[in-house]
Amino acid sequence: MPLLHFHLIEGRSDAEIKTLLDAAHEAMLEAFQVPAGDRYQIVSEHKPSRMIVEDTGLDIPRTRDVVLVQMFSRPRGDEKNALFYRLLVERLQQACGIAPSDVMISVVENQDAHWSFGHGRAQFLTGELPGPAKPAAH
Repeated sequence: MPLLHFHLIEGRSDAEIKTLLDAAHEAMLEAFQVPAGDRYQIVSEHKPSRMIVEDTGLDIPRTRDVVLVQMFSRPRGDEKNALFYRLLVERLQQACGIAPSDVMISVVENQDAHWSFGHGRAQFLTGELPGPAKPAAH
């Protein structure tokens, strides 16, 4: 985890989507140092009239290649989130040719109790999965 939900304008091939997802996974692994097997990704494709991503007055040009990424995650901190933003746009540009101006990212933070990976259990709370590192005692 985190869970990444990609919103795309329909029309990309399966191979293009796989490349996009692989590039995003690499950025997430580097930014958050999670295990490689923590891969939760969803792609939703929309007709052009059903996905409007404007520039919020920042004069950011958008094209049909626009990618809106929603990341659902426990708190990661401002520095790691900023690193993820930078790495994601770099990887998507390198691997997919997507301009950094076409990538919008929104983070939705939640807590350990808000995750169940199956069997109706909150694995972070039951100890089946490790929680965040605790600060060292002085």
